[in-house]
Amino acid sequence: MAVDLLLGLQWGDEGKGKIVDVLTSKYDIIARFQGGPNAGHTLVFNNKKHVLHTIPSGIFHENTKNLVGNGVVIDPVIFKKELNNLASQGVNYKASLLISRKAHLILPTHRLLDAASETAKGKAKIGSTLKGIGPTYMDKTGRNGIRVGDIELADWKEKYRALANKHEAMIAFYDVNIQYNLKELETEFFAAIETLKELSFIDSEDYIFQAQKNKKAILAEGAQGSLLDIDFGTYPFVTSSNTTAAGACTGLGIAPNKIGNVFGIFKAYTTRVGSGPFPTELFDEVGETMGRVGHEFGATTGRRRRCGWLDLVALKYACQVNGVTQLMMMKGDVLSGFKSLKVCTAYKYKGDTVTHLPFNIEAHNVTPIYTELKGWKEDLTKMENENQLPKELHEYITFLENELEIPIKIVSVGPDRKQTIFR
Repeated sequence: MAVDLLLGLQWGDEGKGKIVDVLTSKYDIIARFQGGPNAGHTLVFNNKKHVLHTIPSGIFHENTKNLVGNGVVIDPVIFKKELNNLASQGVNYKASLLISRKAHLILPTHRLLDAASETAKGKAKIGSTLKGIGPTYMDKTGRNGIRVGDIELADWKEKYRALANKHEAMIAFYDVNIQYNLKELETEFFAAIETLKELSFIDSEDYIFQAQKNKKAILAEGAQGSLLDIDFGTYPFVTSSNTTAAGACTGLGIAPNKIGNVFGIFKAYTTRVGSGPFPTELFDEVGETMGRVGHEFGATTGRRRRCGWLDLVALKYACQVNGVTQLMMMKGDVLSGFKSLKVCTAYKYKGDTVTHLPFNIEAHNVTPIYTELKGWKEDLTKMENENQLPKELHEYITFLENELEIPIKIVSVGPDRKQTIFR
């Protein structure tokens, strides 16, 4: 049976967690395939907000298995806090949560390395979440990493010590003032490792293969967004993993011909956290209103998100790279009250008009070209079906579908799982 994918199509924060939660009842397995605790998937139901960082967003559905795949990097300390939070809400996570033995571990020294590296860059910093993600992926590709399966082996602490010592030498090399007490950090880390050991470790690629063979419905859940992909994003202001559809193949061991639907999620406008180019960014009252009404603060970092009009050039690119089959538009309710809306349909790039995403989209190279559409004033948050949506929103959706040539199947009109309109 084919595996469906759910991906963010912008710079992250599109609302993937909510949609996974909404769709979970249709699936037997929800599997995270990349990223780490730099992700913040927010779910709202029963008037309560839940934020997940590493654990798949299907965890609140008791009949669904949740797999942390080999492409994910796990910080045991943050993971333990997530587990404690779930336990306090009565979630029996031990029955439904599975961890790939091939997933890599974030060590305390990975976080310290991240901080040292970012501090050393000064004004050229990339806006890292300082969770140790980048250094962990560097050790993975450098063949130095420690994986979940290693902690089942007798000599794993020796391996840990050798890598931690190497990291401390690297931190000293950066010659920046990073204050830390490694002994204290390690006490917390090793305690969290013991909690991690209470979970089910599996050989996940075989688990997925057997599940497909047995006709189980599987949804692969991405973290971050397509424009943060290490290969196809706005490099170097990107994350350290493949956030696109290809990442699901390598992050779970799925054969490319076993991919089914690719659900692409985007906001009705655009946001970005941290540094990096953003052609449609707004610095006026409109951008401030979007951020305020949309509560645009990072679920993981708390940082204010930069806001701007929808960028169809970038969105079309993300759809192409991922092979998106269905679209889901989030936060349509945030645009209520704007008299007119703008959508970027092309760039003026080095004197030419282009409709594809060029190599460099820094402000000195790119000027967005906009199409203006009518706004709507109605409050969407209480609407329950497609027929209630205002005419101007229907026109906005139709315009986007015609430009992208992909149907928009879901329109989200609020953070709660109930505030989801299927088209």
